[in-house]
Amino acid sequence: MSSIVATPSVFPHQHQDPRLSPSHPMSYSVPNYAGRKRKAEDEEHPPDDRMSTSPSPSMHHRHLPAQRITKRPRSGATGRPLSLPRLLETLDADSLRTVLQTICQRHPGLGPEIENTAPRPSVTSTLAVLKHYESGLQAAFPFGGNPTSDYAFNRVRPALLSLLEALADFTPHFLPPNEAQAAQSLSFLDSATELIHRLPEWSTYQHRLHKQNAYEEISKAWTVVIQEAAKRAGGIHLQYGGWDQKLTKHNHESGGKLQEAVNALSNHLGWMGNQTSTQQHGGRGDDLSSVRQELLSGTYGSNLPVRVGPW
Repeated sequence: MSSIVATPSVFPHQHQDPRLSPSHPMSYSVPNYAGRKRKAEDEEHPPDDRMSTSPSPSMHHRHLPAQRITKRPRSGATGRPLSLPRLLETLDADSLRTVLQTICQRHPGLGPEIENTAPRPSVTSTLAVLKHYESGLQAAFPFGGNPTSDYAFNRVRPALLSLLEALADFTPHFLPPNEAQAAQSLSFLDSATELIHRLPEWSTYQHRLHKQNAYEEISKAWTVVIQEAAKRAGGIHLQYGGWDQKLTKHNHESGGKLQEAVNALSNHLGWMGNQTSTQQHGGRGDDLSSVRQELLSGTYGSNLPVRVGPW
């Protein structure tokens, strides 16, 4: 038997030259220039370079915007003067005092402003200034020889006058009504009187007048303070502190030149003592010891007048 093999039917129009009619469908494609460009870039820059986060060499040639950085100005080699606060730090007390005095002389209107601005001098600070003048006086004495002679006086005379002038200027500052606290006034006068005691006793009478005048002025100051203190708070500042004993000692060391102040203090203390005794004992003036003695002896009230008649 012969077999018949079925063959696909071929239509006449399908018998074409395969060179003219390709077997795959016809499609029109646009050249991919972008792919070629990317491929070229890939060949120039490998994938490792493209994935790297570091900037490419071409980035160094780009101009980035300048950042504003604030820098502290540095002092150059050119000299310049100090600022006022730094200049004042270099001045000691004497230099600063000289500067202020010069400014006040050139501009007198600044004097009251400085007086109102400066702190009030205390007893401690004032005594420190007087101690400085006293040290200058002691340093001016010549080595050897008689320290009370005329030669020694002439050597120390400028320092002595500076000390006495300073004492005369500072004393009114601690007197009423400028100083309202009696304790401050008495404390300053006590130390100032001690300073006068330490002044030298010169051989010549004329030279000793400086110390005598200082005693007279300080005695008047004591008297003013005592009289004013007796008017305030019943003179309580005079009753305590042992001022009667201190003033008596000063009067003894001065040779009786403070007797005026001692009398003023005695009068006020005696008046206050009599007033207190009168208020406590009904005007009899007896102290507690005498009253106790009369009670023990049984003679209390014997000197009182006997009342006759109805009680």
